[in-house]
Amino acid sequence: MSHEQVLQIFRESEALLEGHFRLTSGRHSNRYVQCAQVLQHPQHTERLSAHLAALLRKTVGVPDVVIGPAMGGILVAYEVGRALGVRSIFTERENGTMTLRRNFVVRPGETVVVCEDVVTTGGSVREVIDVATAAGGRVLAVASLVDRSNGQVDFGVPFCAALSMEVVSWPPEACPLCKEGTPAIKPGSRN
Repeated sequence: MSHEQVLQIFRESEALLEGHFRLTSGRHSNRYVQCAQVLQHPQHTERLSAHLAALLRKTVGVPDVVIGPAMGGILVAYEVGRALGVRSIFTERENGTMTLRRNFVVRPGETVVVCEDVVTTGGSVREVIDVATAAGGRVLAVASLVDRSNGQVDFGVPFCAALSMEVVSWPPEACPLCKEGTPAIKPGSRN
């Protein structure tokens, strides 16, 4: 898929928002990517995830398991796992800590790809990498639908994204939109 084809899916799904947003990281931005708007369409999710799977095959091969953080990474990990023909699991927060639940396991020596919907600072992905590594897995790569850092986040492994874009963000105390008096909204799934 070309960059323009991926961007067109996000536009058609009304997933690219403009305004004043408080991101999960706590930073503020004038643009927001709401992947749930894309993921509600199975045909888009399947197509974008197949694209990620093809990028992963070329970059690192086929892993033993694909894992994503709840909420945003679940559907992406599932569809990428399906496209690669491998098992797909997810992590969840329990008492504020990312963990494997529901009897999901990463077996020692298994190769792992971590999938996410949107990466901004990479915090959730790093937590999933830590969970997989602590279980004895070997993380091969990270894949996401959107890389908001425009390639600036480094996970120590290859990072594949269907859409890479630079989205300006500010700490709240330096946010020009706050200084204008525009209220920030939090459209994502986490407070």
